[in-house]
Amino acid sequence: MNHSSKPQQSFHLGANHLHGVLRVDAIRNDTLMALVAGWGDPDTRDQVLDALDELAAVVQGVAREGELDAALEEVEDVASMDTAQVEVAIPDVRRLLAELTEVERVTSRFSSKGASLIKHPSMRATRKHLAENPLPEQQDRRTA
Repeated sequence: MNHSSKPQQSFHLGANHLHGVLRVDAIRNDTLMALVAGWGDPDTRDQVLDALDELAAVVQGVAREGELDAALEEVEDVASMDTAQVEVAIPDVRRLLAELTEVERVTSRFSSKGASLIKHPSMRATRKHLAENPLPEQQDRRTA
């Protein structure tokens, strides 16, 4: 759940607390505004529709290497879309840093240190088990 004072521009934990979520509604809004900005011009509208049809065909089919990127760039070009970026005011930078720090604090408990984090003597058997049977994160394997 997002407890930010500005949820439309925020960091929060994912539902399973294993990842963070960055929400920036301004990027979506700017993208839609750029997409429809030239919609009144029939030529521009036809070019955007053709580019979107091409993108849909790539997404629904089996894309060759670079084909998806090329189709996305074509939509961006014909719709005159700029780079997806948002200016963040100083107070929001501080707020976002605090939110990201909290997300990092929660997610870092699953860091790759594993057994070395278990310090209490009563956890000796757990440390021994983890030393003999390391978790996938301790072996630097990437998960899907």
